[in-house]
Amino acid sequence: MTTAREIMTPDPECVNVDESVSEAAEKMARLDVGSLPICGNDDRLKGMLTDRDIVVKVLAKGKDPKSCLAGELAQGEAVTIGADHDAREILRTMASHKVRRLPVIDGHRLVGIVALAEVARALPDATVGDLLDALTTD
Repeated sequence: MTTAREIMTPDPECVNVDESVSEAAEKMARLDVGSLPICGNDDRLKGMLTDRDIVVKVLAKGKDPKSCLAGELAQGEAVTIGADHDAREILRTMASHKVRRLPVIDGHRLVGIVALAEVARALPDATVGDLLDALTTD
């Protein structure tokens, strides 16, 4: 069975907890991505920051994205997958947490990001269809 390590995008760029949301948005635009891992000064994953977080939790609330820090938006423990977990475990985790991207961890180190599209290419269509149903059903 295909593992996260085999299908992930390696060496993801992070936004540091001390960077502003404005800097994070600029980084997202430059990388053409909709989310970034939030990493602490200890190189550990603190959470994920999405473009939706920026709109809903910063802009819509009238906060200044230049003074609001990315670390302020890291809530709780990030949903992750181990580098050696197989594609079915990735699907289960994505479905149960209703996420489309998972940080891939090896020990305590962030080594990649696995996205729904990468999992879809690695699995049979019916299995992927089940995941899409789980992600889109409230």
